[in-house]
Amino acid sequence: MNHTPATAPVPAPAPAPPRVTVEDALRSRRSVRAFLPTPVPRSTVERLLTLAARSASNSNCQPWQVHVVTGAAKRSLTADLLRAHANGDGRGRDYEYQPEQDAWREPFRSRRRRFGEGLYRDTLGIGADDIGARLDHHRRNYDFFGAPVGIILTTSRHPLQSALVDAGLFLQALMLASRADGLDTCPQASLIDFSPVLRRRLLIPDDQLIVCGLALGYADPAHRLNRLRTPREPVGSFATFHGDEAE
Repeated sequence: MNHTPATAPVPAPAPAPPRVTVEDALRSRRSVRAFLPTPVPRSTVERLLTLAARSASNSNCQPWQVHVVTGAAKRSLTADLLRAHANGDGRGRDYEYQPEQDAWREPFRSRRRRFGEGLYRDTLGIGADDIGARLDHHRRNYDFFGAPVGIILTTSRHPLQSALVDAGLFLQALMLASRADGLDTCPQASLIDFSPVLRRRLLIPDDQLIVCGLALGYADPAHRLNRLRTPREPVGSFATFHGDEAE
């Protein structure tokens, strides 16, 4: 009597990951201010930077440079930034990013105030007069909000202001590519307040303008900061259409 062994069942193929569209990435992107310690492989960061480098730039100049800090290098940079913040030294920006607090005009003043109230009062429960608690939160910027990857974006000074436009295109592409990969980001202007510290620690040459920082990692879904959602103005408030309705 012949005995034919039973054939082992063939495992079903793993389901393909859901496809993320550009619209998905745009709708789900937000500034995350609390990250998990989960590491992001260097190969992943390199792939995201490769995608971001497809961004448009004036005459294809590609004036951007990035400095990626992780592990001990990130901890050392954070220590330097916190020390400078506590001592009040090492301050200086390469360019004026925003007006002084009392110089904001409408409608930007009201939008900025609503954002601050949503972040500090509604999400963190910090009152307007609790300066100490506000500073405690602000200092988290210098650890990239706990993200495992910190990025400093710079651009060449030589193409002049067009380089800032190009850097913005690169930054947005990097954030969207990260979102499509299941990662989250937070662009950080606060880091440029200590541009001399960044320049010294990361050996950034003088002909590079320090644009901003970027925290990169996996959002901590349990942290209350990640409940914050900011609204957007409707198209009718900022777009003017010129032409025939039927076009």
